Amino acid sequence: MRDQDILLIALYAFGGAATAGALGAAVLRAVRHRSAAVSLTVVAAASVTTMLAGTLTVAWAMFLSRHDLTVVTTVVAMAAVVSFALALVLGRWVVARSAALALAARSFGDGGSFAAPDEAGTAELDALTRELAATSAKLNASRDRERALETSRRELVAWISHDLRTPLAGVRAMAEALEDGMAADPERYFRQIRTEAERLNGMVGDLFELSRIHAGALSLMPTRISTYDLVGDAMAGVEALARQRGVRLVGERVTALPIEVDGKEMTRVLCNLLSNALHRTPTDGTVAIAAESSADDTVVLSVTDGCGGIREQDLPRVFDTGWRGTEARTPPAGAGLGLAIVRGIVEAHAGHASVRNVAGGCRFEVTLPLAGA
Repeated sequence: MRDQDILLIALYAFGGAATAGALGAAVLRAVRHRSAAVSLTVVAAASVTTMLAGTLTVAWAMFLSRHDLTVVTTVVAMAAVVSFALALVLGRWVVARSAALALAARSFGDGGSFAAPDEAGTAELDALTRELAATSAKLNASRDRERALETSRRELVAWISHDLRTPLAGVRAMAEALEDGMAADPERYFRQIRTEAERLNGMVGDLFELSRIHAGALSLMPTRISTYDLVGDAMAGVEALARQRGVRLVGERVTALPIEVDGKEMTRVLCNLLSNALHRTPTDGTVAIAAESSADDTVVLSVTDGCGGIREQDLPRVFDTGWRGTEARTPPAGAGLGLAIVRGIVEAHAGHASVRNVAGGCRFEVTLPLAGA
């Protein structure tokens, strides 16, 4: 057979197959929103039809006998029947696996957990199953965090309501006594009202700060500062309280290390920790603050008190919003927000806050990245 004849046969076959293929593509587009079984059947039908069209076009062009044309047509038709059957079986199998996966996915949308179908599917369906399982795990973790936060919010509202009600009731009683002229020492009442007003203002300020932290609206202005200066500012801020409480405040192992922090916010962190320690350390006790470098290019700022320690089961909750521990550890003006604010500010600086028991008390540590590390 000459090369020219082979080229002519190829052109006839391509023309017939292309025509059938175009028709199959149009049908496939029309049923693209139907079941996968329908699409697979159309693909199988289009494949067989293109082969049949190409074969018959060449057969007619070569003027084959009727007998030979019938044989070719019969062979192609049998192949089409087998192809259609296989496409239907494969389509029903894919549809069944997809339906099982959809049912499993629907189960964790309303608070349940995703349970993968027992029977394996195609590689794509298996990949989708793994993604749904990972999403379900993340969703369950998010629900747990949401429930914990909701519990913490309810506790906080209850505690704050109680703590606000007590000074407000006292202020109202003193104001009524002054108004009725029943106060034996008006100046003392005025001083007490001012003290309670300052206490209320501090609680409202803590609430505002905590709300900014939880909302991600805490605006930081980091500058390069030495830990020596930072510790000095914090100690100066609580010196009066230390004298009032009769507690020794000492700085030990304060190394001058450079850190990139918001000086105002980090001073508040240390003042909160020092104030917390001073309130819980008995008279004639000692509160020590230190600043040391760590082996992993971090700085550790620590405050050690003489509170007697925290129960081991309470240690994980110390920095939770509203946590105040046992009665012996509850400060007279506390609302359980100081340590939550500490953790929020430290984490906003890419740091970490922790606490552990030591001999005679506990040690609060703030770990921050070293400047330039």
